[in-house]
Amino acid sequence: MQKSSRVSEAVIRRLPKYYRYLKDMQKSGVERISSKELSKKMGLTASQIRQDFNCFGGFGQQGYGYHVSELCDEIRKILGLDKEYNVIIAGAGNLGQALANYVGFEKEGFNIRAMFDVNPRLVGLSIRGVQILDIDSMGDYIVNNEIQVGIVCVPKAKAQEVTDEMVKRGIKSIWNFAPVDVEIPENVAVENVHLSDTLYTLSYKMNED
Repeated sequence: MQKSSRVSEAVIRRLPKYYRYLKDMQKSGVERISSKELSKKMGLTASQIRQDFNCFGGFGQQGYGYHVSELCDEIRKILGLDKEYNVIIAGAGNLGQALANYVGFEKEGFNIRAMFDVNPRLVGLSIRGVQILDIDSMGDYIVNNEIQVGIVCVPKAKAQEVTDEMVKRGIKSIWNFAPVDVEIPENVAVENVHLSDTLYTLSYKMNED
């Protein structure tokens, strides 16, 4: 299916959720599902689901629904998960190490090649086979190893500096976990992940009248 050049941010944000639910159904042996059945599982309307899929040309057949494995494969391609990506992590603290230890990234083609840190006690260690290198060597490593994705797990004060170095060396996708929104050029994609935001939202929900 061809991607529309005008797909809204809201639709893009829903695609991973579709993919996650469809993968679970595939593992459970579900072969086909209607938009109505899918809407009940995902908390969306059947109309919304059909509209979302129409952004990419539409899927399924009227009266039949969607073939789960085929739809899962199509969304996987739309998300770019049919490719392999070389990844580095800047910051080998608790969060950086936790990300390096998560095997799920590799299953989807995101291969963590190296980690970088300023702490001499961490440099030279390995996390699940991923070596921690000195942060000063990060720029050359990016260039020499065709790195596509940079994960930022450094303190707030250093996040923009590290991001700038990644972009300067050719990285086009930044996954930022520092507690600040980093600035990037228009031709670079960024996802700023603020873990505290979801915790604060949870706190609000707990204290609703």
